[in-house]
Amino acid sequence: MITCHIRYVLDPTKIEDFERYGKLWISLVNKHGGIHHGYLLPSEGASNIALASFSYPSLADYAAYRTKVF
Repeated sequence: MITCHIRYVLDPTKIEDFERYGKLWISLVNKHGGIHHGYLLPSEGASNIALASFSYPSLADYAAYRTKVF
């Protein structure tokens, strides 16, 4: 299994856009065989940072997802 982490720097004026993107992306990862673990916000420090984690059974599965989606 491979787990990826993405770090986002959020624009406070575009939080609603990020929420729409986030919901759409969760379904996309799941539709293509991955598991989206959700979004994480740091408990301390900057409040404009978000993290996302998602996994695929193998690096080949992740590469196939990237080929289909991107």
